[in-house]
Amino acid sequence: MSHYKIPNSGKGASESNSTEPQILEMSQLLNYLEEKGKLAFGKHFQICREDEEVLFKLMVYLFKDKQNADKYKLDLRKGLMLNGPVGCGKTSLMLLFRQLAYPGFKFQVVSAREVCIEFMEQGHQVLKYYASIGQKHPIVFCFDDLGTETSMKYYGNDVNVMAEILLSRYDLFVQKRIPTHITTNLSASELEALYGNRVRSRMREMFNLIAFPQAAGDKRG
Repeated sequence: MSHYKIPNSGKGASESNSTEPQILEMSQLLNYLEEKGKLAFGKHFQICREDEEVLFKLMVYLFKDKQNADKYKLDLRKGLMLNGPVGCGKTSLMLLFRQLAYPGFKFQVVSAREVCIEFMEQGHQVLKYYASIGQKHPIVFCFDDLGTETSMKYYGNDVNVMAEILLSRYDLFVQKRIPTHITTNLSASELEALYGNRVRSRMREMFNLIAFPQAAGDKRG
């Protein structure tokens, strides 16, 4: 866990024609992430050193480090499932990592609950959009807080919105290798209870599980 690459930033970065990241020690990298977090979320933001293993695995994925990916059993073709208790920092980390201008790691973060609200307002075109059906350049999404939404009614029909989207995203992953990311505080059995065995089976193929310890504290103060 000694060296890692991060995008050039700060004074002088714009003067270079190269997008090659610089190499920093892990301790410096954590300080860099904390600095970026304070800019994004406020001065209260902190990188907790007890989260270092989670952060390191995210870095392994971000920088496509095959050697460490093999060590931690991460499949670099799959998306990420970031799991942990409420308030442990899942959403903040995904928003933070999204800002790192590293090639090939661009995605949009959207709340699973907001997706369902959009479905109630706009109907089935929302399913097509988030499944990237018919899109020439499919979008990589991170569905935040998966499981906080419930089955919502549209013109009297019960539709498990996120289950339908995840099944379509699975097809997209198999056919075009477009990943999907999610954050959730639910266990595997709880996810299966919400979305069914078929979705849970697909999720095993779609995601690398990176989990905070269940004892991780609430960082929201």
